[in-house]
This record gives sequence, structure tokens and C-alpha cells, in this order.
Amino acid sequence: MRTCQLMRTGAEVFALRTRHPLATCAGLFVLGVSMSACSSSKPSPAQPRAPELWGDLKPVVSVKELMRDMLDPLADNIFDAVSIVVTEKGVVERAPKTDQDWEKIRIGAVTLAEGAYLLKIPRPFAPPGDLNNSTGPDAVELAPAQIRAKVEADLVEWNARIEALRNVGLEVLDIVKRKDAKELWDASDNLDTACENCHRSYWYPGETAQFHQKLDRRLQERFGTPPRSDGTAKPPK
Repeated sequence: MRTCQLMRTGAEVFALRTRHPLATCAGLFVLGVSMSACSSSKPSPAQPRAPELWGDLKPVVSVKELMRDMLDPLADNIFDAVSIVVTEKGVVERAPKTDQDWEKIRIGAVTLAEGAYLLKIPRPFAPPGDLNNSTGPDAVELAPAQIRAKVEADLVEWNARIEALRNVGLEVLDIVKRKDAKELWDASDNLDTACENCHRSYWYPGETAQFHQKLDRRLQERFGTPPRSDGTAKPPK
């Protein structure tokens, strides 16, 4: 007599005594494989889908309106924070002094840092029927359809312009924490550069050096003002 042992749980051991040990062991092996195959054929329960936190973002206004009604007005909180004005009474320097002054600058910085990413949401570039200043022989602005085509042709540049604007907001937030009024001068310059680079790329790329030379000539003919050496027009007094 021979003994074939089958361990089922690791603790129980059943000794099966039989006259045909090989047949018995083989039969138990086939039975185990069959049970394993049946159990593995059962579909595993589907993982629950994580609920969406906010859902889809839907724009309300165009890019032009977003800039005009939200980003641009609050950017003035930074632009106007520091300045030097020469008057008849002398030189007047403006800088933040009170907590209220710094809070106003902080509001502008938060609006830029958070609001800049609203430009990543696909939306019209101008309200219906608004073609910008894109018609006529001397038009320097692009039509909304031209702006969209340029953005879609190079999304990397569009996102880079957005990041540049957002970075200024982050820079100003850090300045507000430290209340370093002197650094606001550089931040204001950085903001102007970020805005102007984006506008020149997508809004009025026609304002080239030749455009400003033509503008100088027109101003000279109208006001008798000679063009400046740097190619920009000197405003009439």
C-alpha cells in the first residue's frame, strides 16, 4: 500500500490510501486545475471610477473680454503701485506704504497667477461680430480667425505666453510677502514685457519698425514733431 498526500489548507493533511495511488493523485491534480480554471474565469469586480472634482470648464466670455474686464484692470494694481511723477510742485514718488496698499497689489497678483490659466480654456478670441482693427489698408491687428489659426499652429508658444504672465503674478506674490517696494519696479517691467510680447505676437504683429516709422511721419506732418532717434513717436505737448 502507498500513500498520496494532498495539502488543502496548509494545516490539514489528508492521507489517502488506495490500491491505485498514481491514478488517484492524477485525478486530484486534474480536479484542482479545473477548479482553478473555473475560479479564474470569473470577471474581477470593476474598480469604482473616481468622481470628477469640478467637471468641465465652460468659458463665458471671449479672450478679448477676459483681458478687458478681468486681467487688465487688476494688472493695474501692480502697474500703478510704484511711479515717479514730475509736476509743477516737484517730483512725486508713489510706493505702497499701508497694509491696504499691499493688499491691493496682492489682489492684482492673485488675479494674474490664477486668472492667466483661464486663457488655456478654449474660447472665442473676440465677441461675435468683433473683427478687431483688422480691416482697411493700414490695419495692424489680426482678425479673431487669424489669431486662432496662429495659436493652433503653435500651442507651445501660446502656453509659454500664458506661463510668462502667470510667473509675474507669482513673483509679485512673493514681493508682497516681503513688502519689498523696490522690487516692484522690476516686477512692473516684467509684467509689461509679458503683456507686450503676447500682444505683438497675437494681437498686433503688424506694428513693426516700418509701421512706427510711418506713424512718425504722420505725426510730424500733423504736429510738426520730429521723429525720435529710437524710432518711436514723441507725444505732442
